[in-house]
Amino acid sequence: MVDILQELNYRGLIHQLTDEEGLAKKISEEPIVLYAGFDPTADSLHIGHLLPILCLKRFQMAGHLPVALVGGGTGLIGDPSGRSTERSLNTQDIVVEWTDKLKKQLSRFLDFDSSVNPARMENNYNWLGDLNVITFLRDIGKNFSVNYMLAKDSVDSRLSNGISFTEFSYMILQAYDFFRMNSDINCSLQVGGSDQWGNITAGLELIGKSTGNKAFGLTMPLVTKSDGTKFGKTAGGAVWLDADKTSPYQFYQFWINTHDNDVVKFLKYFTFLAPEEIARLEEQVSASPEKREAQRVLAKEVTELVHGADAALSAIKISEVLFSGNVDTLSGREIEDAFQDVPSAEVTGEIALIDLLLAVKAAPSKRQAKQDIESGAVSVNGAKVTDLNKALTAGDGMEGKYIVIRRGKRNYYLAKFV
Repeated sequence: MVDILQELNYRGLIHQLTDEEGLAKKISEEPIVLYAGFDPTADSLHIGHLLPILCLKRFQMAGHLPVALVGGGTGLIGDPSGRSTERSLNTQDIVVEWTDKLKKQLSRFLDFDSSVNPARMENNYNWLGDLNVITFLRDIGKNFSVNYMLAKDSVDSRLSNGISFTEFSYMILQAYDFFRMNSDINCSLQVGGSDQWGNITAGLELIGKSTGNKAFGLTMPLVTKSDGTKFGKTAGGAVWLDADKTSPYQFYQFWINTHDNDVVKFLKYFTFLAPEEIARLEEQVSASPEKREAQRVLAKEVTELVHGADAALSAIKISEVLFSGNVDTLSGREIEDAFQDVPSAEVTGEIALIDLLLAVKAAPSKRQAKQDIESGAVSVNGAKVTDLNKALTAGDGMEGKYIVIRRGKRNYYLAKFV
């Protein structure tokens, strides 16, 4: 069996661990059941969730039994961790809908059909939904002093701005999750992000007081970028795992733009490459940073992991095509992915190229448009055009619809015939 703690230590994935010696001993004796929780606070997971997801996957690959706990119950309450203000409460219908979507996403990463150590999915609404207030206060809440809860970072950080009793109670509900997982399926380890430490240790407290069982908690580090900007954010917002919210090409671009100072750390965090391969890529970063081999490998590996091999190959193809300018080789779907964020316009009938340049804002005036065409700075669907009288129809478009305009080497624009 793979030494999973050694693997996590090598990758820098252990931020806090309640009892490393005790967990190492338990792991060496038998496969363990472990879990990570995912609250449905949106209709998709994002790359901030990748570390705990991949941690579960690493444990499964090492022979253990991971559980993805979807917070259909806690998602109705709101976790105060990592926030300075209260969450907006969603309706139960929305939380149910988002819970189902998260289940589908998580099934991409974990093997629920393994004949040896299958993963499993749980929903904490199954026990929280039937929990009455008397039981909550007498049997669960009685185990936690207010002083204990106030000392936790997730609560303490909110006191200056105020925290509702609802979110104040979240810690106890998550602690009850760990208690139920421990009692029902012998789950002995909870993993999560560093902001979950207070919630995880609260669960250990409840388990210890209620049953005397030995359980463990492990958190992973907060993912940071060397330039000080927030990981997982782009100009367009969060980087989602849903292809309809962040296309595979945009996803690939996020990773390929990783700074040299971050790429080796991210290779360790987010890929399953062997240490020897990561060491080789680290040498390439030092010796030939301009080749950006490590970034290309990182982008391919993570895109393939999240979206599949075909999507990764398509993203690579789009990147190469945009660099070469040979856009006529792209499919309609690839065009939509590649040019989601470029200036675009919908057109009908026949339109002069000069007017098309104005429509997509490739030129500020007809005079500038004429100069660009005459100087050979304008390409249409990969072919340079110098004819000032050139006009275009849907028949000139790729797939009878798309006109990709390039002005200069790097400026792209998209017109769609409708």
